[in-house]
Amino acid sequence: MGDHVKDPQIQEAITAFGLQGRKLYLPQMPYGGSYLLAAAIRSIGFDAWQTTDSDERTLDLGGRMTSGDECYPQKIVLGDLLRIIEDEGRDKVAYLMPSANGPCRFGQYLHLIRTKLDELGYDDVPVISITSNDGYSSIGNYSQDLVRTAWRAVLAGDILMKLLLKTRPYEREKGTTDVVYNESLEDVGKAVSMEHVSHKVRMEAIVAAVLRARAKFRAVPADYDASRPLIGVVGEIFCRQNTFSNFDLIRVVEEQGGECWLSDIGEWVWYTDDEQRRRLAEDGKRFGKDNAIRVIKNKVMRMDEHKLFGPFEEDFVGYEEPHDVRDVLEMSKPYLPYTGALGEMVLSSGKSIYMYEKGADGIIDISPFTCMNGIVTEAVYPSLSHDLDDMPIRVFYFDGTQGDLERDVGIFIELARTYQRRKHTTRRYPAYFGV
Repeated sequence: MGDHVKDPQIQEAITAFGLQGRKLYLPQMPYGGSYLLAAAIRSIGFDAWQTTDSDERTLDLGGRMTSGDECYPQKIVLGDLLRIIEDEGRDKVAYLMPSANGPCRFGQYLHLIRTKLDELGYDDVPVISITSNDGYSSIGNYSQDLVRTAWRAVLAGDILMKLLLKTRPYEREKGTTDVVYNESLEDVGKAVSMEHVSHKVRMEAIVAAVLRARAKFRAVPADYDASRPLIGVVGEIFCRQNTFSNFDLIRVVEEQGGECWLSDIGEWVWYTDDEQRRRLAEDGKRFGKDNAIRVIKNKVMRMDEHKLFGPFEEDFVGYEEPHDVRDVLEMSKPYLPYTGALGEMVLSSGKSIYMYEKGADGIIDISPFTCMNGIVTEAVYPSLSHDLDDMPIRVFYFDGTQGDLERDVGIFIELARTYQRRKHTTRRYPAYFGV
């Protein structure tokens, strides 16, 4: 990898990371998001790809190297890496493992992975990390282009996921929407991964690709039905996005008669940006250089968001994301103040309220078994549900074993249908619903 790269800075980064001749793998979170993020990394000359689909070997390998005290996503992430090493060889692979602060065990993934690889004698397999401490700006040390391209990849991934989830439940021929989604991912990925082009050219290519995707999704033969309950999906970010870890719960909801609105990845990016703002203010650096850089970056991010989401205003009627993540954080404040509680627990509680106001008929929280975020939010959900006209809210925990998921989801959908008939909020629909 990287032998064709002429940019001295990129070649220096490849050498510094120990990535010569290696593929850099990203965990799937979700598949489409990781596919496009890997494409963004390829745009600067790294040979980056998402991991192949998890399977039973993932759980076996991950289980051998974990004690059970770790959370379920850790087991999957480690198991997938070990599976890739076995399949491709220790001298052919590397791993990109994001990290973060906060109460979640996610911040310890990197250290455990490195420890376990060393114990197995894989001390030569590079594990690269980026962190939310500075809004993930550390990767910008090697290329500011990557930071912006990666953000555009996140936005495009969120758009395609919204198109998928709002179309698939209504398709006339099963599987049609999935085909369109995968074709669109490939098309957008080509635009994201272009090398040696300007930001303007890349954005034009990405916009053109997502508009082609929009046309394909609009053309999917479908029978839209307003009686289908809309279920908001929140929870721990990996488990709710990784379909293997949650037994493809969203598809189960669809099969049981519901439609899902999944909290997106961009929400987390905006949250890390706001946390950086808050930390700088607490440290008395509100008017300092670091915050000035953050403000400029924020404006550029907003501009890119508007360019990509703007053409979808008609398609996303009733599915609009919050204008500012602080709106969600303020909604959470009476239950979990975001100045004390951190991470997914405040986002999940606040987003549940936001989705209620948008007309959702129920909320599903997807969390790993023993996850602190899931446990805390489960404790406040009864009060939150009471204040939201007793809207049904349920935490689904996952640990690799599962009971009768279809039965449990079916019961929840019936509760959502009952709530739908008596709720006080009004859901807005795109024009093609005919409502």
